[in-house]
Amino acid sequence: MPKQLFEKDEKVLCFHGELLYEAKILEVTQDSASDPFQYRIHYKGWKASWDDWVEDDRLRKMTDENRETAQALRRQYHESTQKPTKTAAIKKKGQLSDFGSARGSEERNGSAPTAGRGQKRGRNADIEDEETFHNRPMIKIPVPDFIKSLLVDDWEEVTKNLALVPLPAPKPANMIIDEYFDEEKEKRFAESAEMDLLEEVRSGLKEYFDVALGRTLLYRFEKQQYLEARKSWAEGKGEWKGRTCVGDVYGAEHLCRMIVQLPEMIAQTNMDGQSVNRLREEMTKFLQWLNRNTQTYFTATYEPMNQDYKDLSRGN
Repeated sequence: MPKQLFEKDEKVLCFHGELLYEAKILEVTQDSASDPFQYRIHYKGWKASWDDWVEDDRLRKMTDENRETAQALRRQYHESTQKPTKTAAIKKKGQLSDFGSARGSEERNGSAPTAGRGQKRGRNADIEDEETFHNRPMIKIPVPDFIKSLLVDDWEEVTKNLALVPLPAPKPANMIIDEYFDEEKEKRFAESAEMDLLEEVRSGLKEYFDVALGRTLLYRFEKQQYLEARKSWAEGKGEWKGRTCVGDVYGAEHLCRMIVQLPEMIAQTNMDGQSVNRLREEMTKFLQWLNRNTQTYFTATYEPMNQDYKDLSRGN
């Protein structure tokens, strides 16, 4: 039976989008004893038209620790949305090709075309490339609130509680993607455009995950674990037998970290607006399915780091 975790007039922190905002609970209701509690909240400093009914998975107690989490999320958000410099924009071009072909992309380098007027032509080319980069279609993937809360909990476990996701994951990322594909393909006609798109998304997610894991998805204290995991799957003994890549080792937590980063990754590709919209639809379906199966795929217990591991991690 659901419990009431928050009280009327209580000041709380509430998720709106990807960030936590200060809010106050105006009303508390429950349709029946078996239904979850609903909280009507008012965001501090916002107009009443933004008042919202939410469940407790979007709410956090107003503690110093949760305030710190809210500030950290805001810092990360602002850092991720900073407008890149002209040089950074040029570097981003060519890092990843169209979705589904990330393999080997880190070895590709883009270069501006040359012309007889030398430096002047180069400056113009840089400006054109930057404008092209900023005008590319952007993708906004709606992440379910419960998965957002799991990602916040994941961040706190690793960075504050100094605990790790156990590896290898019993349900690794590649298995999760394949199980979604096997279920979803039954709803589509064979050899149809929708089936082709589903297959592209499956292969693309796996390749992006393989490229991104060691580069952008790990917190500082997870890097030593990554080095140890690579040795274990190379040896291929015991529970590591048959695991040949990060997609066979890391699970839902790291897969969702990557999906949150997908908008930035997609901005580095040459996908047109129509392709971006189709990808957003596919990712929305995938996240809704994963949201219904969180107990199956997300770990329930993190492993505390021992002192030797902490010392090794600080040395990396």
